[in-house]
Amino acid sequence: MEYEERPAGPPERVKRHRLSTRIWHWTNVVAVFVMLMSGLMIFNAHPRLYWGQYGANTDPAWLEIGSTETRGYLRVGALQVTTTGLLGRWTDPDGNVRRRAFPHWATIPSSYSLSAGRRWHLAFAWLFAVGLVAYLIASLINRHAWRDLTPRRDELRPGALWHEAKQHARLRFPTGEAALRYNSLQKLSYFGVIFILLPVIILTGLTMSPAMDAAWPWLLDLFGGRQSARSIHFIAAFLLVLFILVHLAMVLLAGPVNEIRSMITGWYRVPQARAKEPRS
Repeated sequence: MEYEERPAGPPERVKRHRLSTRIWHWTNVVAVFVMLMSGLMIFNAHPRLYWGQYGANTDPAWLEIGSTETRGYLRVGALQVTTTGLLGRWTDPDGNVRRRAFPHWATIPSSYSLSAGRRWHLAFAWLFAVGLVAYLIASLINRHAWRDLTPRRDELRPGALWHEAKQHARLRFPTGEAALRYNSLQKLSYFGVIFILLPVIILTGLTMSPAMDAAWPWLLDLFGGRQSARSIHFIAAFLLVLFILVHLAMVLLAGPVNEIRSMITGWYRVPQARAKEPRS
């Protein structure tokens, strides 16, 4: 006997996100957007990264975005690729050739200003940091971090992780009760970003401040110097961008209307499992 799939029941609406979570989420969207673009403006002032205590034009940089008279380039170690028109050497809206690392449309402000970029970056960095600290404290008090974000031992088994990876690759997203819980890959990614990556971004940002170095000199020892902290800050920001891109892709694939609506209103329509019934 053959079977065909049919919805197991009417869609169920549940309260998925608290108001505080939704406010924190959308505040972070704005803060991270501004910090990334203002950070690129700050990077334009010295588009090279080093390891150690010091960094100057004559010191060997492990990453550099630069230009010659005819082309722009990105160099990472010994590898160099041409990036004319995008990085290093590009044309502004008035048709003028500019020789800066990142183009005008990727920075805040769009015209070169290191001081303005720093003001934008610092203002939204404090907003971001205060929100993160408040979220971490609340998550520890209400046990959200342990209950929903910390992977269990059985979820970390290679077989379980491989199964989740295959399900995601096949675009088979959880339904029913399973859709209301984070799977092992989600737990690992959210835990890593919230409790490791974001604190690293904040601490390395503080390490680049001479005032903070004077107040907390252990920061320099923790990250191996101000230039190492700058490199780690840049790498962590790049990893955060990758996480955001994957997150947006998953939202689009899982159903953007339902996912975005739940983060605005708090209400989520649970995807229902499909029951099988015999075909005539």
